[in-house]
Amino acid sequence: MKKLIRLLFGIVILFAISSCTDNKHAKNYNTVVDKGGSVFIIQGLEAGLAEIKAAKLAEVNSKNPRIINFAKMMIADHTQTGDELEKIGINKGITEGDTINAEHQKLIDNISTKKGADFDKAYIQMMVTDHESVIKLFAGAAGNKSADIQNFAKKTLPALKMHLDSANAICAALK
Repeated sequence: MKKLIRLLFGIVILFAISSCTDNKHAKNYNTVVDKGGSVFIIQGLEAGLAEIKAAKLAEVNSKNPRIINFAKMMIADHTQTGDELEKIGINKGITEGDTINAEHQKLIDNISTKKGADFDKAYIQMMVTDHESVIKLFAGAAGNKSADIQNFAKKTLPALKMHLDSANAICAALK
């Protein structure tokens, strides 16, 4: 009887040990991201927030229908994109990126003091410059090691390029 109890106890211990070491079925949904991926997520979120904040100013301060329509597109597209990027960031353990940096805040403060055509030119020039740098950021992330970041960047790049093309067209029309 003692031998049977020892044998059963030994089997239970073996099962316990094997279940602790068997990682074939374990999934880590909170995967670590490399430094480039982390920078991409933080800067991408920050740039999107800045563009949304500037676009909200444009909705109120501009009288130009093209600027207002462009601003509405910025708010809709960058809100959706930001939500997707935020989910990727959360899955990667990144919780930063929900603030606007000092450089973007300075640009927003600058355009908020302008009126009429001066506002329109300053706003649309900000959008051109911002989209040029964001496209570089996303193009770099398209080669990231993380499939989530890579796919997101590749999927988002065409819309960002379209935003830049629209901003350039509006900018040219304002001159």
